[in-house]
Parts: sequence; C-alpha cells; structure tokens
Amino acid sequence: MRISFRTGSLSGCLTLAMLAGVAVGCGGKAETGPPPPPDVGVAEPIKRDVTLYSEHLGSTRAFESVEVKARVSGELEEITFDPSTIVSEGDQLFVIEPRLYKAERDAADAALKSAQAELARTESDLQRVEQAVKTNAVSQSDVDLARANRDMARASVLSAEAALDSAELQYSYTQVRSPITGQVGRNRVDRGNIVDGNQGTLLTTVNRMQPMFVYFDVPEEVVLRALKNLDLTTVVDINSEDEASRRGVTYAEVATLIDVDYPFTGPIDYVSNTVDAATGTIQVRAVLPNEEMNLFPGLFVRVRIPMGVLEDAVLIREEALGTDLGGRYVYIVGEGNVVEQRYVELGPVETDGMVPVTEGLDGTETYIVDGMLRARPGMPVTPEAIADKSEASAAVEPATEQAETASEGN
Repeated sequence: MRISFRTGSLSGCLTLAMLAGVAVGCGGKAETGPPPPPDVGVAEPIKRDVTLYSEHLGSTRAFESVEVKARVSGELEEITFDPSTIVSEGDQLFVIEPRLYKAERDAADAALKSAQAELARTESDLQRVEQAVKTNAVSQSDVDLARANRDMARASVLSAEAALDSAELQYSYTQVRSPITGQVGRNRVDRGNIVDGNQGTLLTTVNRMQPMFVYFDVPEEVVLRALKNLDLTTVVDINSEDEASRRGVTYAEVATLIDVDYPFTGPIDYVSNTVDAATGTIQVRAVLPNEEMNLFPGLFVRVRIPMGVLEDAVLIREEALGTDLGGRYVYIVGEGNVVEQRYVELGPVETDGMVPVTEGLDGTETYIVDGMLRARPGMPVTPEAIADKSEASAAVEPATEQAETASEGN
C-alpha cells in the first residue's frame, strides 16, 4: 500500500510532522521539545511561638454617663458651655429663671427671722412668768401657757429653717451644673424655651471618656478556661507601666472598624455572675485608658483575649493558601521540583499576614507563594526564592528615603 501526499498542503505538513516525531513548521523551521517549567516564587515556613486568642464582638460604654435634666420649671435663660468640650464637676451649664426662686428663698429667710424673733419673745415671757410664780404673782397655769408658747415658737423656727433649706435647694437648681467631669454633648433645649422640672426636661448629657468600658459576650466555656488565669480581686492601675501591678490579670485587646491591628489594651475587671440561658454566653467587661480620646461610647469593636501560646508553630504566608472542595491547601515544591498539593489545618491569623499551620506541614517544606496559577500538582516548576517580608520592607524604606531626598534636591 502506498501513501501519497500533496506537497504544499497544510494537512500534508501536519501528517509528516506526526510521522517524523518532531514539530516542523510549514515554513520549514523545526521547533524543539516541550516548553520549560514555569517560574514560581517560593518561600520556606518560619517557626515561632504564636499566642492563641478568643475573638469576640463588643461595644464601648462611657465610664460614667449622666443625663442632665431640669429640676425646676421656668424659662431657660442661659447656656454657659460649648458643645463637645470637656467640663469639670461643678461647672455651670445652664441658668433657669432664678428670680422667682430667689424671691421664694428670701421670703423663707424672712419667715425664719420672724420665727426666731417670736421664739426670743416667748422665751423672755417664760422667764418672767417663772420668776413671778415664786411670789405667787401668777398661777401655775400661766407658767404652763408661757412654756407652751415657747415650745410652739421653737417648732415654728424649725419649720422655717426647713422651708428655707428647701427654698435654697430650689434656688440652687436654677444654676444647672455638671455632676461629673467629662465631655458634654449638645444642648437639647434652646435658650428662651420653658423647661419642666416635674417632668425632668433633658438638657444635655455628660460622658466621662477616660477610661472607657468595653462590654462583650463570651461563650461560657471560654470564660471557664480564662477564669483559671483571671484574678478579679487584684486592683490594677491601668495607666501604670509597672509589670508587677499587672501580674495575674487577664488583658483584652480591642480594635475598632478602621484598625487592622489591636491598638487598645486594658484589663478585664468584671465578669457577670449569670450565664445568659438563651445564648450560653457571659457578659465580660474590660477597661481601656483611652488616653488620646480615640474611643467614644457606642462604638462597635472587635475584642480578643489571649488564651495560651502555641509553641514553635509553623507559619506560612496567607497569600500562599488556596481553597477547593477538600479545604485549604498549599502547593509544595518537592523532589525534582515537582509540585505537590498539601491540605493543611490552620490556626489563628497573625497580624503580619502569616498564618500558623497546625496540621499538614512540619516546617521543612518549600511552598509556592507567587505563581500558583501557573503551577499544577505533578508538574515541574522552576522555583525562585522570594525575599522575606521583613527584608522586603527594610529594602523599600531606604529606597523611599532616597526618592524623597532626590525630590527635595530637585
């Protein structure tokens, strides 16, 4: 049997190439072998101790919070503070129509003086009658009557003193003062409006911002484990840097919505004495110094509590992780630079982007960080080590400084 081909045809070229076992282009150029293995960036795991945390959601609450309300009725005549400023305990905030209450105070003072004068008169009468009864100039009934008048005058003085105290108190309420030191809010009532002391018209609020409470709910099993290390009987100065004062106290680390790390730290000073049967959680409270006034009451925050240390943990870069139906995995460069898919179990995510691996790696492997899309299990690759994160950042900083210096020179 004879096979013939038409020269110049495309099918003829392809058939000849297959029979010859080489790639031959129609232009007559031969192409050699398969493409080289793809380049990938690789790194080796690092080992270090990792702190294990219990993470929760919570909210901030002022250390002290007061609703300043009217305690007397009348026209709001003055507002003597600026909103959002810090006021001290006893600072005047409002003035509520003091003239009426001053007049009532003065009337009560006059009534007291009158009662005191009446008491002095009755005491003098009693003394004269007691002398006269010795000479039988008056009867014993006159003495009893004089003594009763004296006692009634004393009671009138006591009543007048109480009325004056009440009037003084009402008059003092016209000068509305801050009961605590803290940040004052806005005025809820404008000047010229009538406020009601009986209903307690809300005038403003004052929150003590330093320190700041953080409340969060923790599963009961976490609390039971943490209580082994928690000493609620120790009084701790949260502003102290003395480690001895912090010993035996469990600390909470707190972050707001804009924080990547956990910049706020404070001791746990309260654990509720009741478990919420509906949720199986216990309310816990931490105290934060809030020295720079970065926290406000009502903020949504993330809270984590240190629960122990994972010693000599194996850590890899978070970007080296992949996910499929089998779970989380990494690509390992094995013998002969052949790629191997390795499923792993992970611990808590570290703040620098390194993830501890609890199962699947022993720390001696080389794993792919860059070029995972070009790698496939069972395929060879060309590995190239990439710089450690700390080294990369150290290299960037001098380059940035040089660029800034050059820019200033220009």
